[in-house]
Amino acid sequence: MQSETDLFEQQRSRLFGLAYRMLGTPADAEDVLHEAWLRLQAHGLAALQDPEAWLVTVTTRLALDRLRRAKAERVHYTGPWLPEPLVPEAEHPDATLERGQSLTLSFLVLLERLSPDERAAFLLHEVFDYSHAEAAAILEITEDACRQRVHRAKARLREGRPRFQVDQSAQRRLLQRFVAAMAEPTAESLRALFAADAVHVSDGGGLARATLRPLHGVDRLVRLYLQLAGNLRGLTYQTVMLNGEPALLIHDGERVLSAMWIESDGERITAIHALRHPGKLARLMAVTNVGGPASLH
Repeated sequence: MQSETDLFEQQRSRLFGLAYRMLGTPADAEDVLHEAWLRLQAHGLAALQDPEAWLVTVTTRLALDRLRRAKAERVHYTGPWLPEPLVPEAEHPDATLERGQSLTLSFLVLLERLSPDERAAFLLHEVFDYSHAEAAAILEITEDACRQRVHRAKARLREGRPRFQVDQSAQRRLLQRFVAAMAEPTAESLRALFAADAVHVSDGGGLARATLRPLHGVDRLVRLYLQLAGNLRGLTYQTVMLNGEPALLIHDGERVLSAMWIESDGERITAIHALRHPGKLARLMAVTNVGGPASLH
């Protein structure tokens, strides 16, 4: 007979994928899974008609409650909030499950446009392939209400979705161009790097230096990175895969000062995200320092 432990381990990666996409932070997702596990032990398998569906329902509702609290708390967050990536050399098994594009950091940023209820309905139906009726039962709403939430979510996501789908090799080339431009920064080299309507978003959470609001337009980005170039001299750049896409880590000795990922049209950077929050970088620091960072020149 299957035990609670066997069932939970079989479902763990799928449950983690759901909770992480809901919350954008691995530690919060793990907390949700821990609470779901405790509730499974308290109920026992014998009392559950459909244990797998029960686990998904409990995980979704726990994540939804936590996301609602987080949204309220982020009203007082210093500057923009960015998701925390999965560690690159020990990625959660879920990184290869479901639809990989829905795991990228850029998509997690896009999901922040949604209300918690819209986010849950969208993920259940569009990413995890539950029918409207099944998702409605999980969320304890009518099927029509679920359809409306998914419809609103898709409309909001279309408004913010990147205009271009660019392969990883193009993203990696642009990151290499960024490193080269910062080594010998000029207004001309930086202007050639960014699209006219490029945006810069930085998350320091009040604990590290970062812009307090998104910056829009190539002129503002050129001025910003010319100012930053002096502070970045002597630091080491490392390319890694974060959540399935190329990203750049900036090291100062053993410290990871920033994790950066981009969106692009294939030729220029259209958006650049810089994660500088020390707490969010701590997990990356523990993994990427093993063996030392590899420089880009």
